[in-house]
Amino acid sequence: MAQGYQVNFQGQIQQGMGGAGTAYLTDASTVFYNPAGLSFLKKNQVIVGMTPTFANTMFQEDSTGAIGRTNSPMGTPFAVYANYKKEEESKLGFGLGVYTPFGSTVSYEDGWIGRFALTRLQLMAIFFQPTVSYAITDKLSIGAGFVYSYGKVNLQKDLPLQFMDGTYGSAELEGTGSGFGYNAGVYFAPSKFLTLGATYRSRVNMNLNSGQATFTVPESLDEKFPDGKFISSLPLPSVVTVSFASNPMENLNIVADVNYVSWSAYDTLAFDYENNTESLDDTKSARNYENTIALRLGAEYAINKKLDVRAGMTYAISPVQDGYLTPETPDGNRLNYTVGVGYKLTEKFALNSSFLFTRIQRHDTNLETNLSGTYTTIVLSPGLSLTYNY
Repeated sequence: MAQGYQVNFQGQIQQGMGGAGTAYLTDASTVFYNPAGLSFLKKNQVIVGMTPTFANTMFQEDSTGAIGRTNSPMGTPFAVYANYKKEEESKLGFGLGVYTPFGSTVSYEDGWIGRFALTRLQLMAIFFQPTVSYAITDKLSIGAGFVYSYGKVNLQKDLPLQFMDGTYGSAELEGTGSGFGYNAGVYFAPSKFLTLGATYRSRVNMNLNSGQATFTVPESLDEKFPDGKFISSLPLPSVVTVSFASNPMENLNIVADVNYVSWSAYDTLAFDYENNTESLDDTKSARNYENTIALRLGAEYAINKKLDVRAGMTYAISPVQDGYLTPETPDGNRLNYTVGVGYKLTEKFALNSSFLFTRIQRHDTNLETNLSGTYTTIVLSPGLSLTYNY
């Protein structure tokens, strides 16, 4: 996983190499990593992959030492790709990608100390990206893809309103939204030992125009917290990537990517309720994310014609500033460690797998809620994909 609610699980080969791959053409996943590379791929392929993600957080509150834990379900980031060239010598390449670059599910145990800030958040965005690439020369190509994004969100938290039995009220906000963007890239191979790549994935504004707000409160407060529709939006930030790949020896490839993520687009989380009362105003919560970078380095070694092994690391800087850390994204600077294996079953089929581990720890006091303590998160993500060559 990456900064904020971004997810970098779009290709098993690249995941095994720390998420680097913009300048390294491997398979149809180049639809995501660098659309320009489609015109240089030698095989037509279909790839289906998934990376089950197990991420859980422990929070220890400063003043009382109370501990709260998440019981989040397994995440299921997935990616499906297909590419096509009429002939190997063709200058045009086409592709289609369906993948999940943003999303998370965070669920906290009942009664935890931060329950009035959050009890559960599910966020998912699925990108659909038809893509075309053109080889200007035998060393230089360009490419771009149109992006349509469909997403959904479900946010739940307790309210400081008690029932007669001592339990608290709650709020649930749920809705779906959509947005549009694009993914463009350039690929350059000055020599057989060195390749360069650069991409720009645009910002996508996810607009929720008809969300449903549901409040569970004591009967005497029903009129003050009416159920109804709400409007909100969530920016999915743009990403600029520059990359190089080197082939210093016959069986070894080394790849490095630098991502610049424009997280400053996420400055406020706002909800505009259809039915306002003296107790239910429209809400605006500051997030004040800042632009960040991620450094990715990986290597692949071919043991033989059928078996490849991979390893990599990522250093990702958190976009969350001090004073704005929330239970929804208990984020911090992190080192991701990855490994991967690829095996060619036949001329038609190949399997690729990856594994990611990271541990994140961060202390903060939120300026809005005054929730103060230390979050410790551990993420384990094994992944697998099947490739079909046709």
